[in-house]
Amino acid sequence: MTRVAGARTEEQRLRDLEKIRKYRELESQTRSLAESGTYGAVLHHLTTELLTLNPEYYTIWNLRRRCLISSFLTDPAAAEQEQPNIDGQAEPRYQQPDRTCAAVLQSELAFTIPLLMGFPKCYWIWNFRQWILSQAILRLTVSAARSIWETELGLTSKMLSKDQRNFHAWGYRRIVVAKLESVELQGKSMAEDEFAYTTRMIRRNLSNFSAWHYRSKTIPRLLQERGVGPDMRAAFLAEELDLVREGLNVGPEDQSLWYYHKFLMLQIIDAGGPQSIIAHDMDVREKAAYVRREIDEIKDLLDDYPAVKWIYEALLEYTLVLEQQLEREEFGGRGDVKAWLNKLRALDPMRTGRWNDLERQTGRATEE
Repeated sequence: MTRVAGARTEEQRLRDLEKIRKYRELESQTRSLAESGTYGAVLHHLTTELLTLNPEYYTIWNLRRRCLISSFLTDPAAAEQEQPNIDGQAEPRYQQPDRTCAAVLQSELAFTIPLLMGFPKCYWIWNFRQWILSQAILRLTVSAARSIWETELGLTSKMLSKDQRNFHAWGYRRIVVAKLESVELQGKSMAEDEFAYTTRMIRRNLSNFSAWHYRSKTIPRLLQERGVGPDMRAAFLAEELDLVREGLNVGPEDQSLWYYHKFLMLQIIDAGGPQSIIAHDMDVREKAAYVRREIDEIKDLLDDYPAVKWIYEALLEYTLVLEQQLEREEFGGRGDVKAWLNKLRALDPMRTGRWNDLERQTGRATEE
């Protein structure tokens, strides 16, 4: 059924025209003041009104930065330390804490929160907050700046509790964590805390691609900092395989789970190689045993999920790895591979050419 927009009344039309007129007038006033070089409280107020209406207007965010640098964050005592920033605007570097400066920065962060609630995926809001945070490091004591950055980490947690797949918030969280770990803020590694955070997020929603991805990026440092040996790495790998299998057993149609499963399998297949992070000192026989076990686990999924293409893709990929790289002999699955290719052609006809090419490359095309 086609949706038809209801006709606007004359009153609604006039109301919309008035909103447009006020917006254009506000924009004109803002540009006029900016062109005159008057980066003071009036222009700052105008940017507040304009950005509240349209936070995607990135030019206005830049004007707001200039207002802050020119009027609100300027300390005459620091004039000799002024240096031009990327906009050509003077940007002083402070050596002493400034309560007024801290209040301004906190006020700017507070201003953007309702905007983020309404536009959580707007790049310009996130960029502006990051700039404000950088000013905290530049202008405040380490303890004061660190407190602001720690509050920001709490904000990302709140944002991700509302929208667990907001990749802007996940990317921003990595930036905040990296800064909290930095020498500038007298930080230390947060790998353990962040790994535990991904566990909580995954437990809440196994279909969280960003959480799985963040987990895979956290693991290298985690294991390095733990200083674990081969036995503990093997135990860690087993735990991670159990975790992702738990998800696959209830939702094998979820591609994010297969992404992480493949990440773990690459650790096994390339054990000792440049791609390997978890599994070290694993010989070919051990690798083959792991892969065979995973193939058997995945085959069991077919009993309940015979129409999920990701299962067949995984079976196909791991079986071919076993034949071509590990055992270098037939894995008793030539008939299975041909059947899986036929199933993939039925489930994913848009990629029939791919399955046909793979069939020829593996020699299955000559089989009766």
